[in-house]
Amino acid sequence: MAKVTAGRDQLGEFAPEFAHLNDDVLFGEVWAREDKLSPKLRSIVTVTALMASGALDSSLKFHISKAKGNGVTQEEMAEILTHAAFYAGWPKAWAAFNFAKEVYKD
Repeated sequence: MAKVTAGRDQLGEFAPEFAHLNDDVLFGEVWAREDKLSPKLRSIVTVTALMASGALDSSLKFHISKAKGNGVTQEEMAEILTHAAFYAGWPKAWAAFNFAKEVYKD
């Protein structure tokens, strides 16, 4: 797994501890526990959680792209978002689908 530096890049000077937790703990330790959950499954859980919580911003698009990189196919993503729509909300699904269309257009 590639080292994530988004926290340091975007918030390192303003919030160094948050950047450390993001880059080193969340992505460096939690995401690295592939013996517990595969990256593909972590991506599915993350996309669903972000959509359900209403985080309909660049973080959702980032994680949809990460999901694609972790082997989630377009058909699987469409099914994940469709299924989650009934639990998380129809408008949230629309927003997530718009990001997914961008990510999977190639």
